[in-house]
Amino acid sequence: MNFLKMAGALAVSLCALTAQLHAEGKGLIGISMPTKSSARWIDDGNNMVKQFQAAGYDTDLQYAEDDIPNQLAQIENMVTKGVNVLVIAAIDGTTLSNALDNAAAAGVKVIAYDRLIRDSGNVDYYATFDNFKVGVIQATSLVDGLKARFPDVKPWNVELFGGSPDDNNAYFFYNGAMSVLQPMIDKGEIKIPSGQTGMDKVGTLRWDGAVAQARMDNILSANYTQSHVNGVLAPYDGLSIGILSSLKGVGYGSGDLKMPIVTGQDAEVQSVKSIVAGEQYSSVFKDTRELAKVTVGMVDALMQDKEPPVNDTKTYNNGVKIVPSYLLDPVEVDKSNYEKILVGSGYYTADQLK
Repeated sequence: MNFLKMAGALAVSLCALTAQLHAEGKGLIGISMPTKSSARWIDDGNNMVKQFQAAGYDTDLQYAEDDIPNQLAQIENMVTKGVNVLVIAAIDGTTLSNALDNAAAAGVKVIAYDRLIRDSGNVDYYATFDNFKVGVIQATSLVDGLKARFPDVKPWNVELFGGSPDDNNAYFFYNGAMSVLQPMIDKGEIKIPSGQTGMDKVGTLRWDGAVAQARMDNILSANYTQSHVNGVLAPYDGLSIGILSSLKGVGYGSGDLKMPIVTGQDAEVQSVKSIVAGEQYSSVFKDTRELAKVTVGMVDALMQDKEPPVNDTKTYNNGVKIVPSYLLDPVEVDKSNYEKILVGSGYYTADQLK
């Protein structure tokens, strides 16, 4: 009986200690990610959880699987749980106003993660990469590839793909790219045989690779029966995979028919392997470990009633306010440097890319 009493007392003490340790944690951070269908977002979530926990915070990480009502419900649930700060990578940056009103009423601060949340005054900070620069890098890489692979062709036949029209970043990627390509189009150095330009025509809803593949199929059948495509501006690796499938389906990359220059973004494993194989030409690497580090720093400052570090207070107007932002630098990755940048930094192992 004495043994049972002692065991019971020990159990009570352990429960009390556990509760005390939880209470002494720095706070609870809600992390809302759009989908697990992209390896990139899985890495983002894992990196943030790891770094928040190392900094002494508890986390609630949720993936909405590209379902807007699901993301709204998850965010509302996080607010009900009593999170101190919300970190949100929105599926559709225009749909969260009511949820953020409720968060603000509960005293919850909001950091937009990678994708700007629009039409709300309750977005406190924005952590992202320099998205205009991403587009500049993609277009510059495209032109460099055209010069190297098709030196005797003029004008170069190029087709344009944009990201999801409900993602604010897609417009920065496209505008950055066109700042390089439009002058060349105007000079007649680049031709767009389909005539499809502008985000209203080239946007790809939900960044869906199957949609990109179907559109590439249509472009090829309608515009390239007597000529060849030399390059494709693709803003994301998931689209690049679909575009490449379409191109390979009609013989590009075999025999004497050279593979067009195809760009990308996020340096996902499958696309890096494609770059090594000589199919996709390049991607843009955005180190999610560094973005997680910046986000944790922002949260830590907010929890101490300090001003988070920012380096841009002019660029990102969400329709209601200019959101103070921290922009990280993206990096081009191609066959010549992928080992140094991706393996050398420890982001991937060499075995992952075999």
